[in-house]
Amino acid sequence: MSNSLARNREERRNWTPILIGLVAVLAIIASYVALSRAPTGNTAQPNPYAESLKLSNVKLSAAENYVGGTVTYLDVDITNTGGRTLTGAQMHAVFKNSMGQVVQNETIPLHVLVQNQMTGYPDLVDLSRNPIVPGQTKTLRMSLEHISDDWDRNSPEMQLVDLKLK
Repeated sequence: MSNSLARNREERRNWTPILIGLVAVLAIIASYVALSRAPTGNTAQPNPYAESLKLSNVKLSAAENYVGGTVTYLDVDITNTGGRTLTGAQMHAVFKNSMGQVVQNETIPLHVLVQNQMTGYPDLVDLSRNPIVPGQTKTLRMSLEHISDDWDRNSPEMQLVDLKLK
């Protein structure tokens, strides 16, 4: 009888580490699922004033950077048809493949292209230093270090977010 009792204790002891490991794995999986479904702090909401900011003349270009990688530039003219001054914004861009599937989402800070009087080449200036007043049109530039290889090379869907107004 005591031999049978010892075997039962041994069997219980052998299952204890397995059960603890199983519970730990389930907790890790549950944490991962919960965190992947939680909204990220980077999701910017559209502002109703964005309807007063008209986007036109979208141009895509690419150049090599100093380390041999390619940087893609997305230039767009923006016209402020509203009554407030735009002092900052970000662009939410959605890139798709040839089947219309989303392959990349980016929220990119906007900079104004300003002609440099000394070199003749355009400089990037923060919108807070060169705002867009009502009735004015300026060219904005977004720089992308990487775009998915599956991108169809068409203009992305764009939406102005995180507007800063005066």
